Amino acid sequence: MLQKRIIVCLDVRDGKTTKGVRFEGNVDIGDPVEMARAYYEQGVDELVFYDITASSEGRGIMIDVVRRVAERIFIPFCVGGGIATIDDMRAVLLAGAEKVSVNSQAVRNPRIIGEGARRFGNQAIVLGMDALADSRMPSGYRVVINGGRVQTDLDALAWAREAEQRGAGEIVVNSIDADGTRDGYELEVTRMIATGVGVPVVASGGAGVPEHLVDVFEQGAADAALVASMVHYGDYTVAAIKEVVAAAGIPVRRVATLPPV
Repeated sequence: MLQKRIIVCLDVRDGKTTKGVRFEGNVDIGDPVEMARAYYEQGVDELVFYDITASSEGRGIMIDVVRRVAERIFIPFCVGGGIATIDDMRAVLLAGAEKVSVNSQAVRNPRIIGEGARRFGNQAIVLGMDALADSRMPSGYRVVINGGRVQTDLDALAWAREAEQRGAGEIVVNSIDADGTRDGYELEVTRMIATGVGVPVVASGGAGVPEHLVDVFEQGAADAALVASMVHYGDYTVAAIKEVVAAAGIPVRRVATLPPV
């Protein structure tokens, strides 16, 4: 069995890490550069940086922050928010990221997925998808964009499959209903997407205790799990989460000796 990955998400607004519940009521909680280094030292497998207001504000991503984060960590690093063109992707990758995440912009221009995959490789293109439970949709979930502000006519499962066909090498499934609640991942939508596509799927939204990661790996069929609040507020370290997951018999990467900064 392949090792499961634990990923820390840094939602960034105006240069500060921020956190909310269901994309609302966000409060600033720290400096993303320092937080990235701290999670790296705790043994996180990957980091994700989302500029959460870039798309809704119609601006590009904060490349200076991306560059400073990349200088402090030595693990895979994915960046999303406001990436609308191939030039945006190139700038992020040249700033030190290994992957770029497209979400709202991919809905508006699906061709960017294939164009990015051809230029930089499938492994560098991640589809970020915010899913909202909606019984009117064939799969029971609707795709929303602009940080949960705008509903689309896209069905979550159909969009995931289209993105895979276009060249996305990974899909992050974020449940709007569970986001920030710390009540556990939305297992149904995670399992549906994970079993419905052939690329790795990352579960996002709702992690509150390490056992939630065990659930999403065992019941949700996720290849990786994204955490935020449970580590941002100091309730758990990455190492402590990995201990619980490993004790459940799920293979995870051990904390490695870190290279000097």
